[in-house]
Amino acid sequence: MAKIGTNLKALRLRRHLSMRDLAQRSGISHTTISLIERDRISPTVDTLQAVLDALGSRLSEFLGGLTEGSGSPFYPADDTPEIGNPETISYRLIGLNHPYRAFQFLRETYAVGADSGELLSHVAQEAGCVVSGAIELTVGNQCRVLHKGDGYYFDSRELHRFRNVGKTTAEVISAISPPSY
Repeated sequence: MAKIGTNLKALRLRRHLSMRDLAQRSGISHTTISLIERDRISPTVDTLQAVLDALGSRLSEFLGGLTEGSGSPFYPADDTPEIGNPETISYRLIGLNHPYRAFQFLRETYAVGADSGELLSHVAQEAGCVVSGAIELTVGNQCRVLHKGDGYYFDSRELHRFRNVGKTTAEVISAISPPSY
């Protein structure tokens, strides 16, 4: 298990906060913060989140910083795993093995008539740009056909659906945060 105390202390010191300042901001006792920083106890997720919120940091960023090593900045076409169905909707994931991945970056290809199916939702935000073809995007009670160069950005907790309504294959470049794959 990763020892987070040293990293938490370093983050606190970068913010020029004493343990008591951090305790007051986070609602977590200074004794608990001291024990965490000395790796005497492992905080619950809620406790760690409260401390990180008070430090102006996100849990994913903090935990990502505990990973050692670095990934390649380059991903050739044959190193972008398929997480969809290439016959209908292909999702090629770029940067899957990058150790500090904070978002999911995809090259999506929709066959003619391909449909993501029922309206779905998940906890994230999505953005993308149509590279070719025509994609009908439904978000909540809004629906629009997007063409080459058109983009979108929405809260994925809203029900949404993608459909190729064109006469050719459609391609989209998208990003989702936080990553789900």
